[in-house]
Amino acid sequence: MCNPLTPSPFRTPGSDGTGRHGYPPAPDPLPVPVMDNHTHLDFPSEGLAVSVRDALDAAEAVGVRGAVQVGCDLESSRFTVQAIELDTRLLGAVAIHPNDAPDYAARGALEDALAEIEALAAHPRVRAIGETGLDFFRTEGEGLAHQRYSFRRHIDIAKRLGLTLQIHDRDAHDDVVQVLREEGPPDRVVFHCFSGGEELARICNTEGWYMSFAGTLTFKNAGNLRAAVALAEPERVLVETDAPFLTPHPHRGRPNASYMIPYTVRAMADVTGRDLADLCAGIAENTLRAYGSWD
Repeated sequence: MCNPLTPSPFRTPGSDGTGRHGYPPAPDPLPVPVMDNHTHLDFPSEGLAVSVRDALDAAEAVGVRGAVQVGCDLESSRFTVQAIELDTRLLGAVAIHPNDAPDYAARGALEDALAEIEALAAHPRVRAIGETGLDFFRTEGEGLAHQRYSFRRHIDIAKRLGLTLQIHDRDAHDDVVQVLREEGPPDRVVFHCFSGGEELARICNTEGWYMSFAGTLTFKNAGNLRAAVALAEPERVLVETDAPFLTPHPHRGRPNASYMIPYTVRAMADVTGRDLADLCAGIAENTLRAYGSWD
């Protein structure tokens, strides 16, 4: 595997020449640039590691002018700080993922890990604490107590440092909202890869929390997400890839990257009936409010 901080080929559609492997072809560019507010440039897909610069160049060519690189553990959070120093088209988020928190706790390493996350978050281009939250799909039993503790500690760090909170919420909508209300949320909260329906969208509208929609919005069985984005206040809507995961239709199952954002944005425009250029401009404004300037 190549180091994603060094040059490497961005193979699209694939080295076998058939188009069945590797990255899908680029979509048509967006009329107004937007930002991918959640990606993992250090996670290769199908063994295809791509340099930060190549990935961002491909994104910029289709109207995705920047991204938020997100850490999930100490290793990826350290990578995030390296990456944001390499390319000014990146901002960063650092955290211990809820599914990793029980492992750190079992080794007696969670407190030290949280202390390092707070130290990394002092970097001026780290603008968010995330992804953190609750995941009832992959963790159960006593591990959930460690998730809750870690989530509360991340909320505290975000508030003390004045940073945005990026939430991972899987099968845990009610509990995530409960913890946020008990702790008191930071000024800016983003539900990364929004997975709720109309009820959670209404709560986010009321609380002023951002809803970030990923390629899942384009999946045939995602009627709840389309209902949510239709209900979401325009000022609360963001877009992301969660790359290399959640590749949008029509390339579901292939590797994902920030340059795939236009598929999701066009699906959002179709569902909401908004003019595509206006939607893009609104998403860009919302992203700047959520994370600050990339400049």
